Amino acid sequence: MEEKKPFEASEEQETTQVLEEEALEEPETQAQEKKEEEAVTIEALNDRYLRLNAEYLNFKKRTDKEKIDIHKYANEKFFMELLPVIDNIERALKAIEDADDHKTVVEGVNMIKKSFDGFLSKNGVSAIKAVNESFDPNRHHAVMTEENDEVEDETVLSELQVGYTLNDKVIRPSMVKVSKKPNNKEEK
Repeated sequence: MEEKKPFEASEEQETTQVLEEEALEEPETQAQEKKEEEAVTIEALNDRYLRLNAEYLNFKKRTDKEKIDIHKYANEKFFMELLPVIDNIERALKAIEDADDHKTVVEGVNMIKKSFDGFLSKNGVSAIKAVNESFDPNRHHAVMTEENDEVEDETVLSELQVGYTLNDKVIRPSMVKVSKKPNNKEEK
């Protein structure tokens, strides 16, 4: 058997000591690395949570607005079908007023018109003001023009058919006659 030299023995002791120190450091290093990984994971999860929460809140706002709009304009078709009835009542009133001795009939038809106006008002339908207003293509439908020096250009001179809005949305534009400046071409 070979004898171990003192130098070799101390080398083994140093190697053993280094391995023992590394073994002690590994759990601390591993624990630190694990904490760092957990911190990164928690941060990523928190970021993901915040993003999902923001997306959910935006979705909720959007669907709430859509629900309100659906409820607000659900009766649009109904009112569109009712408007010609009102037009006929207005025409009947005009025809009766031109005739003689029909006061009671006029009063009756006026009561019908007032009840319809009340019904429309309760449901968010209102007439568009047109005469003497500046022409607005979003609210008025020009079917005629007339040269006129007495008013501004593109002013509504008369209303041929009343326009209506439902909760500030135009459901039928006013049919109007609009002014235009006359052509002042000098003849030679």
